[in-house]
Amino acid sequence: MPITWQQWLIKASTRLRAAASPSAKRDAEIMLGQVTGVARTRLLAFGETPLTAAQCLMLDALLLRRERGEPVAYLIGEHEFWSLRLQVSSATLIPRPDTECLVQRALELLPPAHADVLDLGTGTGAIALALASERPAWRITGVDRLPEAVSLAQDNAASLGLNNTQFLEGDWFAPLQMHRYSLIVSNPPYLEAGDPHLAQGDVRYEPRSALVAGEDGMQSLSAISRQVGAHLMLGGWLLLEHGWQQGGAVRTLLTDAGFSHIATLLDYGQHERVTQGQWLA
Repeated sequence: MPITWQQWLIKASTRLRAAASPSAKRDAEIMLGQVTGVARTRLLAFGETPLTAAQCLMLDALLLRRERGEPVAYLIGEHEFWSLRLQVSSATLIPRPDTECLVQRALELLPPAHADVLDLGTGTGAIALALASERPAWRITGVDRLPEAVSLAQDNAASLGLNNTQFLEGDWFAPLQMHRYSLIVSNPPYLEAGDPHLAQGDVRYEPRSALVAGEDGMQSLSAISRQVGAHLMLGGWLLLEHGWQQGGAVRTLLTDAGFSHIATLLDYGQHERVTQGQWLA
């Protein structure tokens, strides 16, 4: 007898809870929606609908991968950020909800009128594309050293119909020459090489190059802070996302680099997450 949508959701949720998934029911719903092509509300309303044999095989394969800890975003190839559906891949970090705090602050710092904005280490293009969707008059450049990430960000921009962006391949400021920006944002790698979280949960499957920044986690933040002054307009702003215990160290970096109006903002969990500074040197 064929298994129904509801029966599969119960089975999958039970197995994922046993595997210590923090969002077992939601994970199961996402996978079922991906395979059936049906929205969550319809899955729940018509739970008696039977699965085909082919769908069962696909779902069982996805469920096994999720039980082993592979992120749902990698299983289905997409993730939502700032209400935008973004393609993701194992070459890029999965955008985090707390990064939306950086986006919100960026939108507050500059008026909607034309501005040149730079997103360093753009990955999927999440930050750049969120800003582009809110500020059509802004011209936003994303940079990433991985060609796979640049290609993915370009594909996301095209699928979202956002033509006020460009994405370049290079290491931090290398492909930019001496162009100056009104705002520079970045969510760079900031974990320590020995951080125990690297061996836990979804993070195990994400690229180390997008997570780890030297032994103390400060290598990328320090490199950006040293070089950024040559690429900011007078009065321009820098926004850096960082670890919840790195606020003090990042404020020191910006002070030493010559920034003014330095402040650290809290994330949704009330942890220090984003530090800003204005370039008036």
